[in-house]
Amino acid sequence: MTSSGTNRGGAADEDGGGDDCGDGMSAAWEVLLPAASAPPRARGRTLQAALREAVRSGRLGQGTRLPSSRDLAADLGVSRGLITEAYEQLTAEGYLRSGRGAGTWVGGAVRAAPPRARDLAPRSPAARADFVAGTPDLSLFPRAAWAAAQRGVLAELPHHELGYPDPRGLPRLRTALAALLARRRGVVADPERLVVVSGVAQANALLGLVLHARGIDTVGVEDPGSPQYDALYAASGVSAVPLPLDGEGLALGPLEASGVRSVVTTPAHQFPTGIAYSARRRTRLLDWARSVDGFVLEDDYDGDFRYDRAPVGALQGLDPERVAYTGSVSKSLAPGLRLGWLLVPEALADEVVERKRTLDLGHPALDQALFARFVERGDYDRQLRRCQRAYRDRRDALVAALGEHFPGTRVTGIAAGLHVIAALPGRYGPEAGFAERAWAAGVAVRTLPQYSHTDTAAGPAVRLVLGYAHLSPARIREGVRLLAEAVRAG
Repeated sequence: MTSSGTNRGGAADEDGGGDDCGDGMSAAWEVLLPAASAPPRARGRTLQAALREAVRSGRLGQGTRLPSSRDLAADLGVSRGLITEAYEQLTAEGYLRSGRGAGTWVGGAVRAAPPRARDLAPRSPAARADFVAGTPDLSLFPRAAWAAAQRGVLAELPHHELGYPDPRGLPRLRTALAALLARRRGVVADPERLVVVSGVAQANALLGLVLHARGIDTVGVEDPGSPQYDALYAASGVSAVPLPLDGEGLALGPLEASGVRSVVTTPAHQFPTGIAYSARRRTRLLDWARSVDGFVLEDDYDGDFRYDRAPVGALQGLDPERVAYTGSVSKSLAPGLRLGWLLVPEALADEVVERKRTLDLGHPALDQALFARFVERGDYDRQLRRCQRAYRDRRDALVAALGEHFPGTRVTGIAAGLHVIAALPGRYGPEAGFAERAWAAGVAVRTLPQYSHTDTAAGPAVRLVLGYAHLSPARIREGVRLLAEAVRAG
């Protein structure tokens, strides 16, 4: 900013500052410049109003030193008298303070509202009992072990690893993850084709961008299924095509008739129906992918949590060239870590890595090194065992409570994951009325049709998708009791 006739030697005139009021001069000039162009008769009042509002809003904060009347008048192209009059008026009102030879300052009489940062993070509904699926128990986060790993990493991490990382991820973490996933999930894990991502959402966004660049503008999604896929793929220019399920998994007839060449699946534990794809359906799904020269995008969102037997291995292990495999720590540690992985077929690897580089230049190096140490030292395996014990007990508590308060209820799907499907006897229907009574009583529940990608209407039978991982056994029992009371009251 330039000004004519301004004293720049450090001395202050009687109503302004010298060379130490640059911030106040810049701020005052910016907020008053539009007012300076007001019609001559209204210019004085407009300048005063603009200066007053700048103090009220906090843009000119308490203690800000304003420029001298001579400097500000020159900068705004108005007479010095207008500025002097504005300073005097606002000083009289208490907005400003001044002293002879000491300059003009923003006073302390106005208490401007502090800037407010809104929190747009998703939150559970304010309910007496919350059975909405998808949330792990965040109190199980291993704070002590995580802090110890963090201290160890900070002590040992070479300086050069704090620079821009390989967009695929630190070699140390990719190596540790490859060994972990091969051992626990039966994948074919080449560290060179493993990409560290900020969760399954980014993995799908990357795949969507790559498919779109290849001229593929549709992708199949399970229906019912996770609602996030529609928006994720739409942001990449790819439309999600809902495809129905049967008792064995994705129905092959509609899949073949759809014309899609890629499909997103949850074969180890389908969300939300809770089924596991049969061996026959897994084989035929891969046959379909080969026949259309396409890909299966496997979301292994809770594959580690099976309670009645060892988990079924990932689909990717059967054909790593046709299956892109993704998972994360969102259910085992915390979704706020934004840490996941993507194993890509060789045909897509270079394109995915280049997209990852373009999007964010790689995942934070310190977080990667920390998780690598956590995996290498066995802490992650211990955390998975801890979560599995807790979630198995909570599932048992939910099944028992449903049997007590809703006799005749069938819990369908495999004993796995963080939610169940509860099919209630017909006397509790219709479904829409049941859900309305539950929410009116402060019990947050969702029905199976609410996870459909199409406009599936609620039916006469009540099919609830009940999440339990974030609730203690006592809260589960209390929540089911409240649900039963709500139904009886209705």
